[in-house]
Amino acid sequence: MGKKIYVGNISFKASEEDLRELFSQSGEVESVKIITDRHTGNPKGFAFIEMTTDEDASKAIEALNGTTFMDRTLSVAEARPQQPREHQGFGGRGKGGFSGGRGFGRDRR
Repeated sequence: MGKKIYVGNISFKASEEDLRELFSQSGEVESVKIITDRHTGNPKGFAFIEMTTDEDASKAIEALNGTTFMDRTLSVAEARPQQPREHQGFGGRGKGGFSGGRGFGRDRR
């Protein structure tokens, strides 16, 4: 399995096929995934590309980092492992909805 590459500052007009074509100049591309907002479906401006070999990934990083593509300067680097996300409950910030304010749920006499 090859190396996963992070590509930042992508034009919002770029397609996965555009990126596949660009990165295939450095070697065989296994997969391309442009990250989108889960609510709107709009691209977030970055993608992950998986190359078939580590050598192809290294060549792509060296060749494309800092280059201009569709009027944007790309940031290309080896992808870091995804960090676990903290799930937030109802009410946001992981506090579970109610803050337990004055007297809530207590017997008031």
